[in-house]
Amino acid sequence: MRKISYSGYRFPPEIIHQAVWLYLRFSLSFRDVEGLLVERGIVVSYETIRRWVNHFGPMIAADLRKRRPRAHTTWHLDEVYLKIDGRLVYLWRAVDSEGEVLDVLVQAKRDRQAALKLMRKLLKRYAFVPDQVITDDLRSYGAAARDLAIGKRHVRGRWRNNRAENSHQ
Repeated sequence: MRKISYSGYRFPPEIIHQAVWLYLRFSLSFRDVEGLLVERGIVVSYETIRRWVNHFGPMIAADLRKRRPRAHTTWHLDEVYLKIDGRLVYLWRAVDSEGEVLDVLVQAKRDRQAALKLMRKLLKRYAFVPDQVITDDLRSYGAAARDLAIGKRHVRGRWRNNRAENSHQ
């Protein structure tokens, strides 16, 4: 990825980066960010901040994603049911061995197709096959792992999946 170019802008890159970071990190309004910058002696319009966020925000996010450390090679998958807007749905979650949430997926069903969708999404996003995929005793995981030809890496067990179970809390 090429370096972000700040040429043609009146303010230094540090100020632009700080304004975009404040807006995105703390979910402030553009006027709030404008006020915070004015307190530091930087007079800039909220419209300018909006343009900076629209222009530089995706580039900064892509740069941060690139720098993110690689996920561990042991993944824990689990699902939990909950009600969203009065409907019973399943929240599928993938967690690595350090407890970092890899991905979350909401599905109406708890079947092979839903497990397959989660696993495909994970494999596409992280672009490597984990050493172990640890799940509970739900048979849908085994069927999905066999469909993706990672059945030998799939480990099932009632108490082995505590990392994902704790992540739901």
